[in-house]
Amino acid sequence: MSEALLELVEVERRFSVSAGLFRGRRALHAVNGVSLALRRGEVLGLVGESGCGKSTLGRMLLGLMPASAGEIRLEGRPLAAFSTRELARRVQPIFQDPYSSLNPRKTVGAIVGLPLAVHGIEADARARRKRVQETMERVGLPPRFFHSYPNQLSGGQRQRVAIARALVMRPEILICDEPTSALDVSVQSQILNLLEDMRREFDLTYLLISHNLAVVEHIATRVAVMYLGRIVEEADTVQLFRAPRHPYTRALLASVLTPEPGLGVPDTHLGVSYPNPLDPPPGCTFHPRCGEAMPVCRERAPAALADVRGRVECHLYDNAVK
Repeated sequence: MSEALLELVEVERRFSVSAGLFRGRRALHAVNGVSLALRRGEVLGLVGESGCGKSTLGRMLLGLMPASAGEIRLEGRPLAAFSTRELARRVQPIFQDPYSSLNPRKTVGAIVGLPLAVHGIEADARARRKRVQETMERVGLPPRFFHSYPNQLSGGQRQRVAIARALVMRPEILICDEPTSALDVSVQSQILNLLEDMRREFDLTYLLISHNLAVVEHIATRVAVMYLGRIVEEADTVQLFRAPRHPYTRALLASVLTPEPGLGVPDTHLGVSYPNPLDPPPGCTFHPRCGEAMPVCRERAPAALADVRGRVECHLYDNAVK
């Protein structure tokens, strides 16, 4: 098993939000006791419905917001011990929307080269330009785009610029937050193949945040499923897609549209809608939507079970309950 490059230990992130007029403020647990390891060289897919805490977790790993409790470690060292510049050299983001994440007033060359200027890498202008052009070519952007502006590029080309901007620092880890969701389906596979090629060439490690299970199955080597701020299942990609254990994971996989005509929109059998994070259900937070819920599910939260198949939090696998 590969070593843990980035590790989360019982990490929490709480926000104080207004509960309404004259009702004061309440704590929202966006990330609630997450323990997770990102191993060197892997692609860890983080999946779940909107609002489950995926992007908040990604921002924490980038050092953009601190943990309220628990600890995040990079090669065994607390993330808080790294300076902003030191962390940026090792961990870089690729954001969701290439249309808003690029400065429209800067040329492609300036956008890709800005991290080098900020961090004082390649102080010589000629050497910096050479490194920028080499990085652009590696992500499929020919030299003629060096003086182009983002509004002159397609969505796929803009996302290649975003990837080049992240790679020019030669980081170890990329946090990819829905990197293809704003792109046409025809372009998504190109960007995913590019990310896979870059991972092999630069020996990168990815955290891939996505709600698109087809994307995750295509590129991830391991998958963690998040629900209401917690990781409810974690397994190798093949294992998880072939034999999911948590009822929520099975519902997510059932929601994937098939290309077969006439089948319509699949029924996930989730019943009620996603709960209010300000007022989570007692016990197992998934039990109001679970068709396999037992009385114990309403009374207490399940413990995590770890075995050769992965990790799952569900009373269905608790021998003491059975």
